[in-house]
Amino acid sequence: MSGQVKDVPCGIQCLRHVCNSCCAQQHINWKPWHQAGILVITFLAYTCYHLTRKPISVVKNILSQNCSGISPSSDIPANDSIHWCDWVPFDTDDAPALLGLLDSSFLFAYAAAMFLSGFIAERVNLRYFLSLGMIASGISCYLFGIARPYNIHSLWYFILVQAAGGIFQTTGWPGVVTVMGNWFGKSKRGFIFGVWNSHTSLGNILGSLIAAKYVEHDWGLSFMVPGAIMGLVGFVVFLFLVPNPTDVGCSPPNSHVYRKIEASNSSDDDVYADVGDGPHITGEDRVIYRCVYREQVAVDDPNNSRSESSPMLSGHQRIYSASQDSAIGFVGAMKIPGVIEYSLSLFFAKLVSYTFLYWLPLYIAASTTYGTTLSAYLSVLFDVGGIVGAIAAGVLSDYSGMSALTCVIMFGLTFPTLFIYDYVRNTSLGVNVILLLLAGLLVNGPYALITTAVSTELGTHPSLGDNSKALATVTAIIDGTGSIGAAVGPLLAGLISRWAGWHNVFYMLMASDLLALLLLSRLVYSELKLYMQRRVF
Repeated sequence: MSGQVKDVPCGIQCLRHVCNSCCAQQHINWKPWHQAGILVITFLAYTCYHLTRKPISVVKNILSQNCSGISPSSDIPANDSIHWCDWVPFDTDDAPALLGLLDSSFLFAYAAAMFLSGFIAERVNLRYFLSLGMIASGISCYLFGIARPYNIHSLWYFILVQAAGGIFQTTGWPGVVTVMGNWFGKSKRGFIFGVWNSHTSLGNILGSLIAAKYVEHDWGLSFMVPGAIMGLVGFVVFLFLVPNPTDVGCSPPNSHVYRKIEASNSSDDDVYADVGDGPHITGEDRVIYRCVYREQVAVDDPNNSRSESSPMLSGHQRIYSASQDSAIGFVGAMKIPGVIEYSLSLFFAKLVSYTFLYWLPLYIAASTTYGTTLSAYLSVLFDVGGIVGAIAAGVLSDYSGMSALTCVIMFGLTFPTLFIYDYVRNTSLGVNVILLLLAGLLVNGPYALITTAVSTELGTHPSLGDNSKALATVTAIIDGTGSIGAAVGPLLAGLISRWAGWHNVFYMLMASDLLALLLLSRLVYSELKLYMQRRVF
């Protein structure tokens, strides 16, 4: 290990003390253990972020129902029975539009705050940033749930709680992606991020299952239980998260490479480093490994200047030359090649994904004969498919080196899948299961790829030179733009389903996928052109 040890979490200090006491005679390579811990902690953290987003989609079925013909559970107090399902102010024919307004309150606040959140994340300790954000998000989710036991019926209360939740939730994505980018290099990044990104779907699944368990019994618990879990995991993040390898004396990935030079040719000016990932050198005939930054290697050897997995990330001039410790601004981040195209494409990709996230259980219940609980359980299949889709997109991107083409292919297949699902959903339960799995795979695959591996590559683009503090800003720009689409989608779905029917909602989703595809066409052309050039030469 090397570097100055900085703010080490107390949980890590305790673990190291115990391990050093038990293994006093053994040398412990801590970096793999820290990397494994980062994978687990960030995975759990963002699972909880989505765990608290999902309950509203399940509870919509209860809030918007009329109590006639429905019998509350026997353990509901008699004096509260009139409020167990048709909850004022969502007991009118405009309930879908009002519930869509709640979604939009959350998502527009999320989209607006995301840009600021990325700016802040580059400049603060991410351990405090994430843990405080998680605890605050858990509290906002809990506040929504207490509306039931305290008989709160103010629409403005629900709107304000949702908006606050949206603001606090923006701490999640820039934080966890930046931490992952700090700890893991470029090798098989698509696969690693694809597997890791399953936290989004897993959070949706757990959120649906927890909400479905309480929704017909006490819908307030559908929010309070996930909120409590979120706060607890936020405290775990505070105890154990290490945002940067240098905080615990580990060497960052890809920050340097080793150049082999003869000992006789070295001078006193050479920089020698005993780095955690470096070779252990012994013997009289040893060679000296000099630690040089990647930018220096690029200058000395043009063949090494391109190490990105995606062709569209290569061959650009440096656009930012500030020191390594300074954070990049929004203008500089927007100039990075590909940021604008991927941001706009994600706008439409998240529009589709979040429409399913917030409306799928209600859509299934409204368009089939399935009940509230079964509809919630069926909606989980969309997220199960999303897990497979995220991994598949990552593997294809790694194998082909063409992220934009991977996204375009999946966008193209999504269009006919949504069309078929809209028209054959009433055939059988088995057909519903297959189509929901396939739709989840194709919708969430490119969405996951853009928000993880692509964002990380763009945030470490070679045009940034020595600057290494662009990742959270780039992630915030891409995800923030996508989040505007995520806010627009559920709002339009609520309005269109109320006035024009669910068929037109699906036409909107198919059109959005087509636009997401077209916005990446220039990048696909560049990737294919470069691929053909490599095949020729």
